[in-house]
Amino acid sequence: MSAPIVIAGAGLAGLRTAEELRRAGYAGELVLLGDEAHAPYDRPPLSKQFVRGEIDSTPLRPEEFYGEKNIDLRLKTAAVGVDSAAKKVRLADGSALEYEHLVIATGLTPRRLPGTEDVTGVHVLRSHDDAVAIRESARTAEQALIIGAGFIGCELAASLRADGTAVVLVEPQPAPLAGVLGVEVGELVARLHRAEGVDLRCGTGVDTLLTDPDGRVRGARLADGSEVSAQLAVAGIGSRPVTDWLADSGIELAEPTAGGGVFADEAGRTSVPGVWAVGDVAAWRTPTGEHRRIEHWTNAGEQAKLLTCALLGTEPPSAPQVPYFWSDQYDLKIQALGTPRASDEIRILADDGRKFLAYYIREGRLAGVVGAGMTGRVMKMRSAIAAAAPVDELLGATQ
Repeated sequence: MSAPIVIAGAGLAGLRTAEELRRAGYAGELVLLGDEAHAPYDRPPLSKQFVRGEIDSTPLRPEEFYGEKNIDLRLKTAAVGVDSAAKKVRLADGSALEYEHLVIATGLTPRRLPGTEDVTGVHVLRSHDDAVAIRESARTAEQALIIGAGFIGCELAASLRADGTAVVLVEPQPAPLAGVLGVEVGELVARLHRAEGVDLRCGTGVDTLLTDPDGRVRGARLADGSEVSAQLAVAGIGSRPVTDWLADSGIELAEPTAGGGVFADEAGRTSVPGVWAVGDVAAWRTPTGEHRRIEHWTNAGEQAKLLTCALLGTEPPSAPQVPYFWSDQYDLKIQALGTPRASDEIRILADDGRKFLAYYIREGRLAGVVGAGMTGRVMKMRSAIAAAAPVDELLGATQ
């Protein structure tokens, strides 16, 4: 009897891989390892409906699903090492689990502000338990300090403002999301938050967190010398791939300075036969030969399909995949198609003072589209992005 397929990581990517294997007809033993106490759940609502108290759980599948699909879901069971020669995964309880194939889907862990581990009221947001802690702290906080105006920081700012909490949002870059979407679009996002009453401080960072005698956060001194008060602080300063447990495995890893992660080919194969990587932790090879990690919800499902086809030896989907992600902030859905980069030429095609649409142009061709409150206009550009259409032709067709 052959060993099981073991999936290390019970987040979205791990679950989607298990689902795709069953959908493709794999009938062998399938083990899904999760280090949390919660069955696989959806993370995007944590910074929105969950933290606002509108929902209390975000399960991706009902409890009975795992039994029906014969998926051996093992919670509170962290993978802590791999013996790739013996094809065994070492678990936190000291035991080991043999595998025929191992799929690494351990995702990311948030970066924390150094020295704040014992400060009450300072949080990060990645897990269900993180969101519970933030929601509890927000109930008594008059003002929240959010450090980092990336997607998590912006979504949290919007959610806390919707609940009536005053928010100071601090970002070292010139505008929110500037490093991802460019300053031009970042300024439009900044306008949105300021219109909703957020005290947005760009071009500065947190120098020192201030605490009361009981070790609870009471505010911060910023790098520009100003001080702000806060009874709740959330650090949204990025995440790193969970790869420490792979240190002695022989599996090739990307350098932290290059974004980290597990090197894999265009179907998820790592440098070790029988070991695969999928989702946020995986640095897949792109058509240009570079390796990139894509931290998008839709990417997890698309990679799971490709990996499953390669693992089982079936024909992969032929349609080109256009990356897609979104962020809900206030009453607007900010959507992005393609691969928008801050370094692209950015043209704002529509802006009514709140909603907007922007094209991202690379070497004269459409590389991405970002819009807020313009779902139809964003999504209809999928084929143009897939074809890398010349922007002059697109603009000429709309005039």
